[in-house]
Amino acid sequence: MQALIIDDEPPACDVLRALLADHPRIRIVGEAGTVDEARTRLAVGDYDLVFLDVRIRGGNGFDLVPHVRPGARIIFVTAYDTHAVRAFAVNALDYLLKPVDPARLAEALSRLPAASPDPSAPPAGGWQLGDRLLLKLGPGRERFVRLGDIRLIAAQENYTDVVAGPAGDRFLVRKTMKAWEELLPEGAFVRVHRRVIVAVAHVRELVRLTEFSSELHLDGVAAPVPVSYRFLAALRARLPSAAGA
Repeated sequence: MQALIIDDEPPACDVLRALLADHPRIRIVGEAGTVDEARTRLAVGDYDLVFLDVRIRGGNGFDLVPHVRPGARIIFVTAYDTHAVRAFAVNALDYLLKPVDPARLAEALSRLPAASPDPSAPPAGGWQLGDRLLLKLGPGRERFVRLGDIRLIAAQENYTDVVAGPAGDRFLVRKTMKAWEELLPEGAFVRVHRRVIVAVAHVRELVRLTEFSSELHLDGVAAPVPVSYRFLAALRARLPSAAGA
């Protein structure tokens, strides 16, 4: 797995390189010490993992998150303990404090996929089912939800209604359907209606009502979900045969 180190403190980079020498599956392919250097290096796209400091010459690490290629993971490595919530809100794999503890580094790396993804392949969404998402529900209100627990996402103008967990907890989130589709892992979620995306793993049954109308029954969602005819074929292709109508 190929990694970048983005940090403006040479001693910290030396320590991290030394610790990573005990993890032969990680190969450092580049470093950057300023925001401008980091943007240029991130654009190359030959990496799977980024070790990213929060405070960097010319800006901060959060400014660089949009420049990280889709599918690559981020581990924040910083001396400041006040940004952890924000780090997980941008889907960071972990948040390590300096001086980096070898055991914590090993724990973070253990959550990486067993094989390195192909950097030339199209990304299959920015998130993985085991990731915890920070849903912003309104001023001062936030909630962590595991992506794999989400059953349904429904459009509500500039917001989306997210249904998650076996009890069908509902959260109104300021995120558009387009934004969700760009980040959801391909194959795990499918659009079934112009206004609805569902999690394939939580589909219990697809029921044919008429020649042109069907509905879905989802675990943790009390009401059936209407399925538009235009999305029916794509939905059936994703479902196991036992769930199809």
